[in-house]
Order: sequence, then structure tokens, then C-alpha cells
Amino acid sequence: MDEISRHCLDDSQPETVHIEVHLPGRVDPARLRTAFHRALARHPRILMRQAPVRWWHRHYTWQLTAAPDVDPVDFPPPGPEALARARRRALDACPPLDASPPVRLEVIEETGGGTVLLLTVHHTALDGPACLRVLATAAALYGGADSAPGPSPVRAAGPGTERPQADDRPAAGQRFSRPARIAAAPSRTPHGDRSGHGGRPGRSTRPEHDDRSKHDARPGPNTRPAHDAPPGHGTPPGNGMLLTNLPIPPRPPRAPGQAAPYTVNDQLLVATWLMIARWNRLHAPTGPHGTPSPSASPITITMPVDDRPRGVDMPIGNGTRLLTVGFGPEERRDAGPLTADPPDPDAVARLLRRTAARTRALKAAPPGRQLGVPTTLLTAPVFPVMLRGAVTRALRTAAAPWTSTTLLSNIGRIPYPLDFGDAGRPTAVWFSAPARMPRGLTVTTASVAGRIQVALRWSPALLDDAAGARLGDLFRSSLAATAWTPPPADGAAR
Repeated sequence: MDEISRHCLDDSQPETVHIEVHLPGRVDPARLRTAFHRALARHPRILMRQAPVRWWHRHYTWQLTAAPDVDPVDFPPPGPEALARARRRALDACPPLDASPPVRLEVIEETGGGTVLLLTVHHTALDGPACLRVLATAAALYGGADSAPGPSPVRAAGPGTERPQADDRPAAGQRFSRPARIAAAPSRTPHGDRSGHGGRPGRSTRPEHDDRSKHDARPGPNTRPAHDAPPGHGTPPGNGMLLTNLPIPPRPPRAPGQAAPYTVNDQLLVATWLMIARWNRLHAPTGPHGTPSPSASPITITMPVDDRPRGVDMPIGNGTRLLTVGFGPEERRDAGPLTADPPDPDAVARLLRRTAARTRALKAAPPGRQLGVPTTLLTAPVFPVMLRGAVTRALRTAAAPWTSTTLLSNIGRIPYPLDFGDAGRPTAVWFSAPARMPRGLTVTTASVAGRIQVALRWSPALLDDAAGARLGDLFRSSLAATAWTPPPADGAAR
């Protein structure tokens, strides 16, 4: 359990993790409910609830239950807006912590014949990978297939693998600088456009996953902006969200006996950096000559890392540790070519090499405490829990300017078959992480069938649906800019 999150719960910014699994066929309701309940019993740590707490208690107490207090499986009435309504519930309403389990599974029948399994997880108690492990067990119990995680794919070796160059090594960045903030949409600024453009309530659209040719991030059949509120009417609770399905950008072939120069995770980090830098450049305050004023604050990206095993013995709870990838003066020097439309290929190649060096150094460092020394001190049961909660909220507010710019959570390739028998295996799986202010935006990615499912999730205090769609457009083109292209006969690949 994340005690810091428990101290800082806010009904206007629900701490929900949304998981959306699309199956090509229909499931049997009774069999699925039985399989999910049996999966909960096989992972008993998910059957938890918070005991009543008094102000003088030294810590929160969590109780394991032998069976669910409430049935977590629900089958909403089918209809054209059933999935849109389920998404809104996932973004607006947390499962209660005082009733076991802190997860909700909604099963939506699509009009085209498929099924969507939509899980809503209270992030204070669980994270996405832990809940996915439980769903994998339910799939095995339902369909009879093995739920063991598969091996990681190995890319073919080949010539032409580029190596990091000496002049691309990241220098010591602006260690104590305040991270950059994402520029608010014009409709969300005090003097922004209040005419209503881009501020109308968003409406989910029906997905068409079978058309693989449609994979850009523009609003359309495979992207789904979630709700928004009209500007000028206060900030609504919950988050907005956009989902899209993109191709995995190519990487250089791996040379025999050598590591890859960068990973898909590095490409996603670079795409996220490019998206934010290009967005901020478009929305930066203008200088004396009418040109955008570049920000001196560096963009920093928090990246969860999960070292847990993926088998049936996977610890259930919050098991990730957070690393922060900092970007320094090199990116400021390359800001012009990196934020061009399209970004300069040579500048992107340099950024990829520097990012790979940064992530290798972070992952090679000895793992420390899961959430750092300050968090360890704040969660020490020395003072009453209510007093520590007040101190934690005050410190979180004071530290807000030093919070990273955004969070990128890359789930990676879904390791389980998730075979639901006659209902089939997933055609797409989306995750989304909560987007609290001051970050106000999170990017969550997963990979199924050789494609990347991307979820952008934002706070309505920062962005409206129109701005979220434009950010999705920028992410699509930014990810495409990281793609490796084979070298011409007389040149080198980037």
C-alpha cells in the first residue's frame, strides 16, 4: 500500500489505474465471474481492505479477507455508449478502500461482436502490472491455457548497428533547476479563449481495431477522448484521456555480440520529450519580437521500473520504483532542430544516444528504497497517522515546483497470452495512469501484436479534449521521428 498516496487522496483527482483489454469474441458471464473470483483467491493479497482509522493510530491497518466484500465483476447494459460510460467511471470513481477488493471489472459487449474487459484499480493499493497478473490467472482459469509469461523477443542480429559517440554523452544537467511544466491549453489559462472552442464535453467514439491501416493519433475511430467540461465552469473531477494504436518504430539491427544502441523504451522517452518540447514551443509566451520565448527549465520524465517476477508468485501490490530521467543543456542547445516540424533527424539521433546512456546508468545503479529516503521518513510510524498526513500534504504542496514534468509508464510487451478460449486473445490492451497536478499529464504504453497502445491522460485543470487530441498528434509524429532508417549506399544511418 502506498501510504503517501493514502495521505493525499483527493476526490477531484482520483487515483485510478485504468486497464482496457479488447477481445475479438464474447465471453460467458457466469464462467468469467467464476474465473475472476477464483483468480482473486489464488492471489489473496488483492483481497484487502482498510480498517477504520483513528487520529491517534500510528499507521493505517489493512485487513486480508477470505472472500470479496463486494462482487467486483459487473456487466453493464450493452449499447453504443456503454464503453464511453465505463471509461468515465474508470477515470472519475475509485473502487472503495474499505471494501475488498480495491478493483472493479466491467465487461462491455461491443455492438460489433467483441468484448471489452475494463478494470479500474485503486492505485493506492495496487498497480497495473499486479492487476494484470490477476487477470492472466483469470484468463487461464476461464480458457484453460497456461498463464505463464512468455520469453522476451530477441531481435535478429545484423550489420550497421550504430554505437554511442563520444560527443553524445550527456553532460551534467541542471541538477537543481525546477523542471519545466507543460503549458496549459489556451482555454485553461486565465486570459485564454473562452469562446468554447476545444472546451465542449468530449464524446467517446467507437473503436475499430480490425483496421490496422488506421493508426494515427488524430481523433477518429481508433482514438477515444474521454470527458471534458466547458471552460469557465470550474474544473470537473477526474481526468481526460485519449487512446491510440501506433506502429513500433524500427530500431537499428543488433550486431552480433553487441547490445542494442537504444531500446523501444528510449524511443518512447524521446518521443515524450519531443511532444512536450514542441507543445511548449507552440504555446510559449512571446518575446519582444513576437517569437516564442524558450524555457530555461529542463524537461524531466519520471519512469516506473518494475523488477518483480511475472509468474504466479508475483507480489501483489505497488511494486514499482520510480526513476527520473533528466534532460540537460545538450537538449537546450538542440532545441531549435528538435522542436522543428518535423524534428531534425540528426538531432533526434543524438538525443536517442544520450537518452540511452542516461537510462543505462539509471538501471545499472544499485536499487535504493522504493520511493526514496524522504518517503521512508514520512511513513515511519513515529507520530499519529493524521499528523503525518497533514505534514505529508504540506510537504507535497511545497515540493510541487520540483515535481517532474510528466510520467511515462511503459508496460512493455504484454507477457501473458491472456487466452480467454472462445473469446480469443487480446487485439489491444491499454493502461492509463492517474494524472494529478502539477504534472497534469501521464503517458502509458503497452505492446500487443507488434503495435504500441498509447494512452494520454490529463487533468482537466491543464488541458481540454481539443488540446489532448493535438498532443496525441504531436506524440504520433514525435514517435515516428525516432524510427531508424536504413543507410543509403554512401551514407550512415541515423
